[in-house]
Amino acid sequence: MKVIIGSDHAGYEYKSDLISFLKKEGINYEDCGCYSADSVDYPDYAHDVSSKVLKDNSSFGVLICGSANGVAMASNKHPGIRAAICWNEKISSLAVTHNNANVLCIPARFISKEEQKKILNAFMASDFQGGRHKRRVEKIDQ
Repeated sequence: MKVIIGSDHAGYEYKSDLISFLKKEGINYEDCGCYSADSVDYPDYAHDVSSKVLKDNSSFGVLICGSANGVAMASNKHPGIRAAICWNEKISSLAVTHNNANVLCIPARFISKEEQKKILNAFMASDFQGGRHKRRVEKIDQ
């Protein structure tokens, strides 16, 4: 498993914190930027992360911005990407189990750094249930 991670300036501090967490846990990751708190355009990072997730089936993406709305909107423009805004563990788990999410979008301005780690852990610990959910997920890219 590989985590492909990116953020805009509003998510930079949270992304740095998550990268430290990933290193500590020995989880493979790729940092797609941004690399400072200077203002940047979030779609650039969302498109980069999404493109890389689509090329590597063993990976998933993490995008962080202030509200998570912008990165989720940009990411979901890519057919095959299912980016989910998650603000707690339950939503994170359901995004995977019911919606087969492959990009986790975190709203840095609305959760704590500790909560984002719990959200990431819930995302990673969850598996798509398939069944009735598979039929629904297949209709997303129609």
